[in-house]
Amino acid sequence: MYKILDTIDSPADLRKLDLEGLRTLCAEIRDYMVRCCAENPGHLGSSLGSVELIVALHYIYNTPADRIVFDVGHQAYAHKILTGRREAFRHIRTRDGISGFPRMEESPYDAFGAGHSSTSISAALGFAEAARIQGKDEKAIAVIGDGALTGGLAWEGLNNAGSSHADLLIILNDNDISIDENRGGLHDYLLRLTTDPYYNRVKGKVWNVLGDNKFRQWVQRKVTDTKSNLVRNTGGAVFESLGLRYFGPIDGNDIGQVVETLRRLKDLKGPRILHCHSLKGKGYAPAEADPTVWHAPGRFDPETGERIRSAHKADRYQDVFGAVLSDLAARDPKVVGVTPAMASGCGMTALQQTAPERFFDVGIEEEHAVTFSAGLAAAGMKPYCNIYSSFSQRAYDQIIHDVALQNLPVVLCFDRAGLVGEDGATHHGCFDMAAYRSIPNCMIAAPRNELELKNLLFTGLSLRGGPMIIRYPRGCAEGVEWREAPYTALPAGKGEMLLDGERVAVLAIGPVANRAVEAARRCHDRTGLSPAVFDLRYLKPLDVDILEEAGRFRTVLTLEDGCIKGGLFGAVSEYFAPRTRRPIIRALGIPDRFIGQDTQAAQRADCGLDTDSISDCLEEMMKF
Repeated sequence: MYKILDTIDSPADLRKLDLEGLRTLCAEIRDYMVRCCAENPGHLGSSLGSVELIVALHYIYNTPADRIVFDVGHQAYAHKILTGRREAFRHIRTRDGISGFPRMEESPYDAFGAGHSSTSISAALGFAEAARIQGKDEKAIAVIGDGALTGGLAWEGLNNAGSSHADLLIILNDNDISIDENRGGLHDYLLRLTTDPYYNRVKGKVWNVLGDNKFRQWVQRKVTDTKSNLVRNTGGAVFESLGLRYFGPIDGNDIGQVVETLRRLKDLKGPRILHCHSLKGKGYAPAEADPTVWHAPGRFDPETGERIRSAHKADRYQDVFGAVLSDLAARDPKVVGVTPAMASGCGMTALQQTAPERFFDVGIEEEHAVTFSAGLAAAGMKPYCNIYSSFSQRAYDQIIHDVALQNLPVVLCFDRAGLVGEDGATHHGCFDMAAYRSIPNCMIAAPRNELELKNLLFTGLSLRGGPMIIRYPRGCAEGVEWREAPYTALPAGKGEMLLDGERVAVLAIGPVANRAVEAARRCHDRTGLSPAVFDLRYLKPLDVDILEEAGRFRTVLTLEDGCIKGGLFGAVSEYFAPRTRRPIIRALGIPDRFIGQDTQAAQRADCGLDTDSISDCLEEMMKF
């Protein structure tokens, strides 16, 4: 189907092409990427914008010996297609298919795994220093973009790299999110000057003649000051001040310019940064027109760009959160919303529209988001900080040190808790209950449906000390009416019996409680025996009355969409451990392994959290 792409099985094939062949290849990669993602959805917009950059990197560098470290992975689809995974790309993000993110175990070309942001510079610096220590002539390149430069870890890496002598190239793939666009003849002149081989040979000789002394350091500071003044308008001064040589900006979608620039930069030494300006969604008109939607558009018609929307049976949890938060803000002027670059994903765009002065998108800065919320709370505001569960791990210290230790009333809303589907192991919200249960002053709740989410968010209004963590899953809720229902505060540490029964008590938390009810009824239909089902609602504090009631049963089954170790099973086991008379306790939840990419339904079945698995388990327990 494709004149050139079909002949590329590795970067070695790519390096046989001339410049015109590279241009054709870039166009074919884009077409292939669009057609594959139309049927099998993924992160499309960022990868469309980075095609020329990735083609040029594999063209100039000797990969995989030279290491390319990608940030996040949203921009790496062309990399996968060019490195022996062209056919496998048709099944990206599916069970037994290739990952949507770089994975070391998947290919030697994936130098370092990435799913969360801002890791590339630190990891690539590690490769560069390892090559230096081992005397290897291997290059290390970090490719950072899609807003990842706002993350604190990126700046920690920049700071360390700038003070090193590492042979490290950092490529800032700026698609109008991380750094503003800059153009002009002065920039082009500086680029030609600073990448010129003769200029750099002369400069190197001058530094060698001056020696490694204070006079040389003084001259370097003067040169840096002068150069910084010249490049200040390009955004390069901040990098130069950290000790990195700055080049650019260049047009990251001009294959000729990118190839020539990388060729000149390849043999320079020391830490350096190349600023490439690219267009998110490049080459596909719908994605260029609306890069936010086309970051991850779902299924669509590749010819027309019309998105194929699935018929939602119920509202999504994120939309419930957004609508309720907006309403609470209208009722209480102290309510504010904080999100680290996930406004559309978590539903907070509703607050952005209704109360923009109390909406804060702080960029990819989870640690800052939490401490900023703590500051707001200390000043008397009522912050609702929404972070995806897996990303909350990056702010663990801030949750302890800045919120819980100071007993500040911050409502932390953990979207995407539990199993998330095709994004796989890097994005599952498996560990939050186990991670935060041990923190003093910390309350943890999980609604079993959209109405409970509404009421838990309302309960957060009267929070006196914190944090209060409300965790809920990705995707559609249960179809329970919530919009017209009145607000009801849900007292801390109080759950609910959903079904009375015998022999077995099921202690569930979150939406899995609904599956427990279905399974219990199925068990009754098959055996004539009915287990009791309790929705604990709060992991911390636990409902002691429910636990005492459960203690009268022969066996107890805990159900949770989090890791079994340390979560609800751990909490219930700890409660019964010191008692002389205690039930046999079994658990269903996410096992002690990383769960691969698949549909959410298949992942739940894999972990025994679907109705069939729960029912089978209950029938077996009824025999005890």
